[in-house]
Amino acid sequence: MQRKLSHKSIHVVTLGCSKNLVDSEVLLRQIEANGLTVYHNADSCDARTVIINTCGFIRDAKQESIDTILRFIRAREEGLLDHVFVMGCLSERYKKELEHEIPDVDKYFGVNDLGEIIKTLGLDLKHALLGERYLTTPAHYAFLKISEGCDRKCAFCAIPLIRGRHRSVPPEMLLQQAGYLAGRGVKELILIAQDLTWYGIDLNKRQMLPELLRDLSEVKGIEWIRLHYAYPAKFPREVIQVMKERENICRYLDIPFQHNYDAVLRKMNRGHNQQQNLELIDFIRREIPDITLRTTLITGFPGETEKAYSVLREFVEQVQFDRLGVFTYSEEENTPAAQKYSDSIPEKTKHERADELMDIQQGISTMLNNRKIGKSFKVLIDTKDSEYYLGRTEGDSPEIDNEVLLPLNARPLAEGQFYTVKITGAEAFDLMGEVI
Repeated sequence: MQRKLSHKSIHVVTLGCSKNLVDSEVLLRQIEANGLTVYHNADSCDARTVIINTCGFIRDAKQESIDTILRFIRAREEGLLDHVFVMGCLSERYKKELEHEIPDVDKYFGVNDLGEIIKTLGLDLKHALLGERYLTTPAHYAFLKISEGCDRKCAFCAIPLIRGRHRSVPPEMLLQQAGYLAGRGVKELILIAQDLTWYGIDLNKRQMLPELLRDLSEVKGIEWIRLHYAYPAKFPREVIQVMKERENICRYLDIPFQHNYDAVLRKMNRGHNQQQNLELIDFIRREIPDITLRTTLITGFPGETEKAYSVLREFVEQVQFDRLGVFTYSEEENTPAAQKYSDSIPEKTKHERADELMDIQQGISTMLNNRKIGKSFKVLIDTKDSEYYLGRTEGDSPEIDNEVLLPLNARPLAEGQFYTVKITGAEAFDLMGEVI
């Protein structure tokens, strides 16, 4: 059923990961192309219709999504809104439950319901614009989602239940999108997927990430290409060769190992073991000694004994990752782990282990950052605050990694531009510098 909007503007609220953000950007572009004013994650706006793009990945994210839905329902009850719609992962996974528990939402949509959303809003789907997006990031960088879904069978992960099987975006479409983004002034492409390394398997029965990278590196105007979420099992090592060949592919790799104790990795159904982890890291660092490695780990997975955790801790201390994120295990309905194992590790223990790993990482990051003092790096300026321009090196992804702080009063700098910066100081997760 089509609905007549009360106002000529729509507010889209995005929760969760960068893959969700891309979905919101596609939706925003379609709404804008219909002549409406759009807002994204606005603190306040005059839109009388809100669309909430939810996350359903882990417990805390699901709770944030529910709290956000309820907040906007209250706003409608207070007469501040006319319509509240919900889309995304939580809606895909728990649609029936949500319709029963929060029936005041106008309509719930799944993760692949763009056409239905546009129709329900009373708008026209602009098929010719499906490769275009309304950028919500700073104008100089954008995320490029190269595939949807996942074929991996990680025991803890609900993504295959939500997003379905792995589906690669055809390379010609990705090149078209990259060209479009470059034409909009984007200089950095951040490649995202649930698993970058599986790109192309469904298209040509082979891993096509290396050749995709070579093609994307030829797009005029793109100065940095960054890789996120590269699965360690069956990692296509030719990717490292392409990094060495192409200057605009960042010496940066986000490769989530999740654990390093064999029994836990087997229960997680990860498809790699401790020896393979260390061999892959050694290969990558041997080929590109100055590469920045980011990983994520999970503490408190069922069966993580003190011995298993001590091996994980030693892994962090030994490898000295440049960037590290730690999650505590969250039991997710209908996942293999939830069906087979009891969530037996106390929450207190999970968080104590995660906190200890991050304390170790803080010391590692401080040491690695101090080694950068006196050296010069190419830095991209993202934004500024009241005291500093905030920039990033090739080894830093936006919002999750280190920043380079450059004093505002030193000299005027332009956001979205590259500068050569000498590092003059360091903290655990920030660098200080001056343009040279």
